[in-house]
Amino acid sequence: MLMPDTSVITRLIARYRAQEHYVLAAPHDDSARRRFEDTAYTLCVLMCERTARDALLAAETYVGRRIRSAAPAVGEGAASGGR
Repeated sequence: MLMPDTSVITRLIARYRAQEHYVLAAPHDDSARRRFEDTAYTLCVLMCERTARDALLAAETYVGRRIRSAAPAVGEGAASGGR
């Protein structure tokens, strides 16, 4: 399965969280709610999940896993220095 770029997912998570806070602060703002729902839908499609909550959790897990797998393991690199 093709997975989206982690930078795209990271930006989408940040957008989702910001819009979520705004909608909670101004629940009667219809245009803000539509933007939030559009962002949630995009996240669902990219992460192949049916609900925004599941998509957000999947996205955060995916981004976290990719970051951890790209980071060098503890003791790697410096441990092989000139001894």
